[in-house]
Amino acid sequence: MPLPWKTILTNVPWRDVLGKAPVIADGARKLWQGLGRKNGEGSIAEAEALIPPDADHASRLTGLEAAQRKLRTQILASGELIQALSEQNAQLVAQIEMLRRRAQHQAWGLAATALLASLALLLVWQPRLTEFFA
Repeated sequence: MPLPWKTILTNVPWRDVLGKAPVIADGARKLWQGLGRKNGEGSIAEAEALIPPDADHASRLTGLEAAQRKLRTQILASGELIQALSEQNAQLVAQIEMLRRRAQHQAWGLAATALLASLALLLVWQPRLTEFFA
């Protein structure tokens, strides 16, 4: 059975979707920047490259701690983005489930209406049919 895309898309809470779009876009931008692709502070690989291999343990440890903090920030940002996307996905799934139940109720209503219409038609035409065949 093909999906009724028009019905699904008209019943999506677009106000909520569009209301959360800037938050999701901002989170995606922060995540993208946090991955070091367009980060103004430089990527983590660049930060590790600044630590000379023959540096003492304290400076290497400080550099590694800074890299670890940046990674933790990136993980938290991606977690927030994933959470926002999963909430929006849950809302869409709930809407689709509600539409599925509504379509099922409409199908049952249509079947009941067809049955009642055919019974009414039979009751209206039965006297005429008995006269015709008599």
